[in-house]
Amino acid sequence: MAAARPDASVPRATHPERAAFLEKETRLGFLPWSAEVEAASRFGLGAREIEAEALALGILPARYARNAGLFGIEGQRAFHAARVVVAGCGGLGGYLVEYLARLGVGAIVAVDPDPFDETNLNRQLLATIDDLGRPKVDAAARRVAAVNPAVSLVAVRERLCAQNAERLIGGASAIADGLDSIPARLEIAAAASRLGVPFVHAAVAGWYGQAATQAPGASTLAAIYGDCPSERGAETALGNQAFVPALAAALEVAEICKIILGLPAGLENRLLVFDLLAMETSSFPLA
Repeated sequence: MAAARPDASVPRATHPERAAFLEKETRLGFLPWSAEVEAASRFGLGAREIEAEALALGILPARYARNAGLFGIEGQRAFHAARVVVAGCGGLGGYLVEYLARLGVGAIVAVDPDPFDETNLNRQLLATIDDLGRPKVDAAARRVAAVNPAVSLVAVRERLCAQNAERLIGGASAIADGLDSIPARLEIAAAASRLGVPFVHAAVAGWYGQAATQAPGASTLAAIYGDCPSERGAETALGNQAFVPALAAALEVAEICKIILGLPAGLENRLLVFDLLAMETSSFPLA
């Protein structure tokens, strides 16, 4: 799969005065958050624009210091230029938003039509007592603003479907599957394949979970689910716990990292299955 296309809205050339300020404030190769805040105030820019200029200068914001050894400055630039669509902001989706924001993915589009209810509190990272009855995407926006203001989160209170797919996912670096409906997964995976966008899938139930990556033009989700007549999977009988979606979302984000960096996606056209009761994993190719 190809790496993410650069976001034209993010500046690549630096302003001499801003560049001088950022270079002066850099400490041991890293730009402190306090300097980002001061630069944004001084030059009338947002945190995302300041971070883009720092990265263009080869300066890594200090929040990404622990990313440096693995991804380097070029990798962080690629994350900053990426746009990832998170389809569903529930059990999987809350962790997906969290991990992507902390990683430094520059633009996240969070799509979910639903509000929180009490049954979400056992496992959904974004669910709180105060947010019961409120839209999940609004909680996602608040969380990202608190965790990493240099990330732009677009909250879309809609159901992602074939009719709005081109508007919401066209040109995205990847789609992260946080859906809880098999027909919805199949519908969005088909749209992603048609639009040339990688679709990174995960699903959980009880102690168990699975993950796979569908490349543009492929029909990986159809191979997994076939003509399954059910709306929901095994979670209707086994339920969902807090720790299982956290692991499944981590697998998805690991695949998305590789897609953005232009590295081979290890789960492309493969299904990984994990069993946390037996602590076993297996994977196999999909035809």
